[in-house]
Amino acid sequence: MPLSTSTLADQVGAAAFALMPLYRLIEAHVMAAERLHGDDTTVPVMAKGKTDTARLWVYVRDDRPFAGTDPPAALFHYSRDRRGEHPRTHLALWSGILQADAYGGYGELYAPNRQPGPVLEAGCFAHARRKFFELADVAAAARRKSRNERAGMIYPIALEAVQRLDALFDIERGINGKSAAERLAIRQELSAPLIAELHEWLTSQFAKLSRNHDLAKAINYMLRRWHAFTRFLEDGRVCITNNAAERALRCVPLGRKAWLFCGSDRGGQRAAILYTLIQTARLNDVDPQAWLADVLARIADHPVQRLDDLLPWNWRKDDNVLSQAA
Repeated sequence: MPLSTSTLADQVGAAAFALMPLYRLIEAHVMAAERLHGDDTTVPVMAKGKTDTARLWVYVRDDRPFAGTDPPAALFHYSRDRRGEHPRTHLALWSGILQADAYGGYGELYAPNRQPGPVLEAGCFAHARRKFFELADVAAAARRKSRNERAGMIYPIALEAVQRLDALFDIERGINGKSAAERLAIRQELSAPLIAELHEWLTSQFAKLSRNHDLAKAINYMLRRWHAFTRFLEDGRVCITNNAAERALRCVPLGRKAWLFCGSDRGGQRAAILYTLIQTARLNDVDPQAWLADVLARIADHPVQRLDDLLPWNWRKDDNVLSQAA
């Protein structure tokens, strides 16, 4: 017999409550990182017969690109809106390198005199490239033409920008997984000259364009944040994209096809807890379903002093428990 909506919600709530200690341990682990990826996405939530647009935020610790030994983890938070006070609250006690998009709500985090320490902005070249790629999408223009639709403009400047950025991505693919020192040395040798040429070229192209032109906006997006986009030349730990956060958030729009919306703010908070656990398990190549079934069966009797044993990167499954759960 299928579960009623209320019964299912009660079970999800009970699971989230039982697993809260593990959520807090993952939160502490993520907040101990010196570099984080941050992003957010929309999530519908019920409100007086309609749905409001709430937010799920994610902060990802993933040191594998520079051969770091700490296990990866994803931390989710829920909020009813997208005000900048939310990331400021999430990161109130944290300082380090934040890889994120250009969302204005992060702005106060980058203040030089910020306490307890500075947050250094690292730009996302994937965001920057996307703006140019949309203006240089030859394949899409060809499809429109084949359907006798109005062809979009293909800008040679945008195409060249994509090619210049792709050269940087090629270098990054070759150094993924190397130590921070090795990455920095190769970037100084190969990427720094390309970045200098890119800046000179973007500046010259920007001077020729109307300020309201889409290309000018794409170029200005990079030039106004040049210090953030060049931070990867100063620190081998920095990635040139924020893809780690975007990948972690992908589960939310996919999940919405099944559950459509959160029934309340409490439901959104429970979703943040469960997404934290599920995505952290996935980042550590652990089957979330097997892990959660095992942990839920064991956590009530598990010694508090050894809760770390149940974290995905430390977990050793109990086959007896799993067979009984099945």
